[in-house]
Amino acid sequence: MGKVYVLDHPLIQHKLALIRDKNTGSKDFRDLVEEVAMLMAYEVTRDFPLQEVAIETPVATATTKMIAGRKVGLVPILRAGLGMVDGMLRLIPAAKVGHVGLYRDPETLQPVEYYCKLPPDVEERDLIVIDPMLATGGSASAAITFLKERSARSIKLMCLIAAPEGIKAVEEAHPDVDIFVAAVDKQLNDHGYIVPGLGDAGDRLFGTK
Repeated sequence: MGKVYVLDHPLIQHKLALIRDKNTGSKDFRDLVEEVAMLMAYEVTRDFPLQEVAIETPVATATTKMIAGRKVGLVPILRAGLGMVDGMLRLIPAAKVGHVGLYRDPETLQPVEYYCKLPPDVEERDLIVIDPMLATGGSASAAITFLKERSARSIKLMCLIAAPEGIKAVEEAHPDVDIFVAAVDKQLNDHGYIVPGLGDAGDRLFGTK
């Protein structure tokens, strides 16, 4: 059964407050999102197994620990998820990056895949699906479904801010997926925005409206 982890480290919460501020411009917003993603990656990878290795220090031989050969895949949901990738790659530089693009059908209101490009060995990787906002949960649930249809076996979801409705939707659709967030907000408004949230993450990242 998947779990929900709220990452309440003071540095994450401080930077998240600045991200929420409507007066934070696009450049600072991008930098802060990247920094928070890096800090969150520290927690998302906490369960990676270690193995003992022997190395030579300038003084002597030492038995130390290194990550035991985990292959990681980062899968941002386009377009807002792109803003979190570079921060994660700072800590996990060997990770491969895939992309999933979705749009909502205006008639059925269901997410439709328009782009999906993944590492060829997706079934061998620990995948981290990345999207700043977990609102209704529709896009995240659909993206995870698309990954499973392509033989993905290990999937986590990482978001900056989640609404309770989005968490519930992902838990019901994918009870095996752990969810990592920096904050759980009150609710969605009538337009599907998280309240208090931070507005449209994609627009604020890329300076569009």
